Amino acid sequence: MAKKVASQNKPKPKRTATVKKPASTVAVTVPAAVTVPATPKGKYIDPLTDFGFKRIFGDKALLIDFLNGVLQINGGITNLTYAPTLRTGVAKEDRTAIFDLYCTTGTGDHIVVEMQVCWHTNYKQRTIHYLSRLIDGLARKGKDYDFSMPPVYLVIVADFEIDIELKKTNFLSRIKLMYEEIHKPYYDDVSIVYLELPLFTKKVTELETNIDHWMFALKYMPKINNLPKVLQQGIFQKLFDLAKIAKMTRKQQDAYYKSIENMSIVRNTVNHLQNSVNHLQSTISTQQSTISTLQSSNDAQAKRIAELERRLGLSDASAKPRATTSKRPK
Repeated sequence: MAKKVASQNKPKPKRTATVKKPASTVAVTVPAAVTVPATPKGKYIDPLTDFGFKRIFGDKALLIDFLNGVLQINGGITNLTYAPTLRTGVAKEDRTAIFDLYCTTGTGDHIVVEMQVCWHTNYKQRTIHYLSRLIDGLARKGKDYDFSMPPVYLVIVADFEIDIELKKTNFLSRIKLMYEEIHKPYYDDVSIVYLELPLFTKKVTELETNIDHWMFALKYMPKINNLPKVLQQGIFQKLFDLAKIAKMTRKQQDAYYKSIENMSIVRNTVNHLQNSVNHLQSTISTQQSTISTLQSSNDAQAKRIAELERRLGLSDASAKPRATTSKRPK
């Protein structure tokens, strides 16, 4: 009986839980206020990414069709050659320009195509810098150079409005050197073309021109699941076949998803910096307004004090001592 009681009072062994070690993870460092996106679920790539831009416009037939729709050069573009995108300056200290895409046509025209997803300060100045760097690279050495120059085009697809204050409604803007007084061209062979995606608002049933179709594709491609019939023919059938994520190799898909991540980081970083700048400008404006109000209040108070002193005879004018006459001793 004693043995049985002893066995009942014997403490039970403690159970030990088995803890599985978590799988090793890789730390990813991203700028503050940046959210890395999940893998996109669309059928087609985003042409605004670096990968998407190069995949689409790296196809010569697609690039020729796009440029013919945008530039409308007499005789059209029938052939082109891709050229190096790096442009160094004349001096060592000059800033290097790296174009997104640079090509020459069969007739000798020089074309740069840029894809910009974020606005930044002095953007128009940067545009002029790129154009001037392209022109400077066309100059030939030697005493016999007569400054002749082939036509030069800079085409910019922007995912933002270039001049919000102008309140433009047309998504396509062509910029040339003009005589300001008579509104006539000064020189026809230098052109800047802006394609502003936020200003393109046409529905698929409203597409008419070739550039309409291109703008719709560039803006909505990653959101399209059922391809509209108007984009299932001709060059656009080729465009969307090339843009299918499912038709890419695993290596290409990984490169595309990395490009999506990089674009998101750039967008969010720029937006964060822009919000910080806007907040700082608002704070400065508020402080300036406060200082102006205090200054006005001080000025009004000073006037009231001066008026009170005048009434009490304490002003400078009334405080002057009266002239006294002294009698001469006899």
